[in-house]
Amino acid sequence: MSITPGSAAKRHRVLIVGGGTAGITVAARLRRAGVTDIALLDPSDVHWYQPLWTLVGGGQAEIGGTRRPEAAVIPGGVRWIKDAAVSVDPDVQTVTTGNGTEIGYDFLVMAAGIQLDWQAVPGLAGTLGRDGVSSNYSPELAPRTWDFIRGLRSGTAVFTQPSGPFKCGGAPQKIAYLAADHWRKQGRLDRIRIVQVIPDQVIFKAPDWARVLTGVAARYGIEVRLGSELAGVDPDRREVTITSGGGKQTLGYDLLHSVPPQSSPDWVKTSPLADAASPFGYVHVDKHTLAHPRYPNVFALGDVANLPTSKTGAAVRKQAPVVVENLLATAKGRTPTARYDGYTSCPLVTARDKMLLAEFDYDLRPTPSFPLIDTLKERRDMWLLKRYGLPAMYWHGMLKGRA
Repeated sequence: MSITPGSAAKRHRVLIVGGGTAGITVAARLRRAGVTDIALLDPSDVHWYQPLWTLVGGGQAEIGGTRRPEAAVIPGGVRWIKDAAVSVDPDVQTVTTGNGTEIGYDFLVMAAGIQLDWQAVPGLAGTLGRDGVSSNYSPELAPRTWDFIRGLRSGTAVFTQPSGPFKCGGAPQKIAYLAADHWRKQGRLDRIRIVQVIPDQVIFKAPDWARVLTGVAARYGIEVRLGSELAGVDPDRREVTITSGGGKQTLGYDLLHSVPPQSSPDWVKTSPLADAASPFGYVHVDKHTLAHPRYPNVFALGDVANLPTSKTGAAVRKQAPVVVENLLATAKGRTPTARYDGYTSCPLVTARDKMLLAEFDYDLRPTPSFPLIDTLKERRDMWLLKRYGLPAMYWHGMLKGRA
């Protein structure tokens, strides 16, 4: 059921802002718990399974298989308000939409996602999709990534990631390994210089997997530039500017895969729900209960929440039950006791048929879902899980409130 723009304002028991992975998963779990009068606010017609975009960019999946109509994934009994949020007033418990409608709520779940700040890197936005420049962070661009990879015969390929939190922390590296393995199998790898630009001082924050990835990069002859970041793109000269340790370097490219800086949606940044400690404007929540410290009837999860863990769909899968359990407890006047331990997962594709499964908590300790399987070893079965198992679990499990 949906409300078209311009409909009269109404108050709902639960209002969920955002119809992506987090919003739909919470809505489904609330319905399974018997909650009625749930409204979901989102303007999108299409729901995307974004984790597969890396394989689209690597020529191993089709973009069409990563989308469904938004209407098809909204749980039965949830009212869809097809509009965008533009402000929130948690003191009077209302959210205002783009058409000026005010929606009241008893409980608010912030699942508004993340904003891709393409314009933050000078010269990047204007050249995306042409002249060898692409990004798997857009469904329009991911297929172009594969076009550029398979078309490159020699030259320099640069793969970058931004500083600050961004979704799917391993994605900027995964496409580099997929490309390198493709070029190896085509006999071109020795004619292509690969540069990986990473702003952190380590290749991956979880040390157990960082050691393995260091070896993977070395196997392909990838130059890993730690403590470095993309600062600008000159498409006419086909050069990038890279900053490192206060200095700058210009590097020519024939292929550039860039992940844009990311932040909370602008309207969230300026809201009372934003965490003053977050320079990116993410929502302030207790990292264990996922409730807002000042507004106990407000919860946040997924990319928009200011949590010290990687922003992944796997994290949402563990966060959603905590949000639902604590929301229901609060509604009954009880103290929320469910706790999220920071679990996240990053399927690290290291070759065209191999993958590592990185799973860890807030303290970067391994938290394996398959304790009898060595997920620090590159495995074919883990790649099959990434390509076929996880998408099936997403569409038929998570979004149905079953997994």
